[in-house]
Amino acid sequence: MIQILQPQLFVQSIYDIDLPRLIDRGVKGLILDLDNTLVGWNQPTASDELMLWLSQVRQHQLKTCIVSNNLSDRVEAFSRHIGVMAIAKAAKPRRRAFRLAMRKMGTHHQETAVVGDQIFTDILGGNRLQLFTILVKPMSEREFWTTQMVRRLEKMVMPGRAPLSMSDRQS
Repeated sequence: MIQILQPQLFVQSIYDIDLPRLIDRGVKGLILDLDNTLVGWNQPTASDELMLWLSQVRQHQLKTCIVSNNLSDRVEAFSRHIGVMAIAKAAKPRRRAFRLAMRKMGTHHQETAVVGDQIFTDILGGNRLQLFTILVKPMSEREFWTTQMVRRLEKMVMPGRAPLSMSDRQS
């Protein structure tokens, strides 16, 4: 597989991310995708499980910022609901929104991880800036029609995603 499309870590969901291990790697901030990463596509509210996870993230003193290609109304309403900074209409994999998120969190490249469900937006965008990238399995099969088309390409690029441990790849 093309290196720039490969995540440093693949987990089933955000709930499988080992937060203490991320901190041991020097991570201080998480750039989080919204749809099919934190909640199902276009889901308006956070689950209790997500709120508990975000509480654990805060307890570990990790900063967070949602970076989404979705529209401002959706992203801003959701981010207010969960108390997380956000950037909408990010145009991922372009680097601008990732840089802005790091500026908002006060983190640098080596201190920032990107968590998302798409190779060609989240992982490619994070890898272009040499951030630690974490790919999660999409929460739902329901998604925007263009994303459904891109998923076919993802399967060709990364067939049979084998989970990587955090020690398998160094960024």
